[in-house]
Amino acid sequence: MKSTQRVPGNGERSVKKVRRSGKRVDVTQTQYEAEYQTITKLQKEGFKVAHLCEALEVSRSGYYKWLKRKPCASEKRLRQLIEWILQVYEDHKGIYGYRRITIYLNHFMNAKVNHKCVYRFMSLLGLKAVIRRKQYRYKPHHPTHIIENVLNREFRKEYPAMGVLLTDVTEFKYGKDSKAYLSAILDYGKNKIVAFKLSKRNNNALVRETVRQIEDDIIPAQTLLHSDRGFQYTSHGFKYFVKKNQIIQSMSRVGKCIDNGPMENFWGIIKEEMYRLRTYQIFEELEQDIKQYIRFYNTQRVTLNMGLSIPA
Repeated sequence: MKSTQRVPGNGERSVKKVRRSGKRVDVTQTQYEAEYQTITKLQKEGFKVAHLCEALEVSRSGYYKWLKRKPCASEKRLRQLIEWILQVYEDHKGIYGYRRITIYLNHFMNAKVNHKCVYRFMSLLGLKAVIRRKQYRYKPHHPTHIIENVLNREFRKEYPAMGVLLTDVTEFKYGKDSKAYLSAILDYGKNKIVAFKLSKRNNNALVRETVRQIEDDIIPAQTLLHSDRGFQYTSHGFKYFVKKNQIIQSMSRVGKCIDNGPMENFWGIIKEEMYRLRTYQIFEELEQDIKQYIRFYNTQRVTLNMGLSIPA
C-alpha cells in the first residue's frame, strides 16, 4: 500500500506503509531518525549542520523541527538503539559487523532487535566492519618426521576440552624492518587459545615453550594435536614431546592450509581486529596488545555461533 505524505522541508514523497500487529508504520521515520541522529553526533565534532543536511539529503528546517519535538516511545527506542550501535562499534574499534552487533545487543543489552534493523542503521550511519583479507603463504621444506592427516578436516564434530588442539606460527611486523612470531594452540572444542608465545625468532624453542604450557592438561592417548608440516613440528624435539605425552599427532597435507582451517581463521581474526588497527614501533607494544586481545577472544568476543535470534 502506498500513499503520499508531506515531509517537512522535503516536498512530497511517496511513502511506503507496512502493517505490523495491526498498526501502520512509516518506514521513513526510521531513516530520518538515523540521519538526524548522525547530524547531531557529527555537529558535536565540529561539522556544520548545513553541510550535513545537504550530504544526508534532509532539510535544515526538518532537522531543527525534529530537535524541538517531543519524541514518542517508539522514537525514544530508535534513538537508544542507535546510541547502542555506535557505542558497541566504537568500543570494539569497528571489528563487529551488523551480525555480531545484533548478537551483542540482544545477548548483553537485551535489545530484542532484528539483524535487518541493525543493518539498516549501520548502512545509514556509514558503519562497516573491517574487511578481512585472506593471505595464504607456503614455503616448502624437507621435513624429517611426517605424520598423516589424522584429523582429516573433521571440523563439524563436537569435541571435548583438550580433545582436538590446533597449532601454528604466524608473523607480525613492527618498527621499520623487525618481525615477531606468534606461536599459539587453539582448543577446537572450546574455541579458546590455551597457549601462546611471542618471540623475535621463529625457531624450535618458540614452539617448545608454547607446547610446554599445556603439558599438564594433555589427556594421554586421547588428545590430538594437529599442525602443518613446518620444521618445528617435524623436528626430533617435537617428536619426543609427542611420544613422551602420548599425543595423537596429525599434520596437514602439503600446501593445504584448509586442513588447519580454524587456526588459519584465528590468524585472520587477530590480524584484522587488532594488528591492522594500529602501527607498532616496538616489540613490547605488540606483545601487550596480543595478550590483551587473546584474553578478549577467550572471554568476551561475540561469535556468530551465539546466534541471531531475539531472546524471548
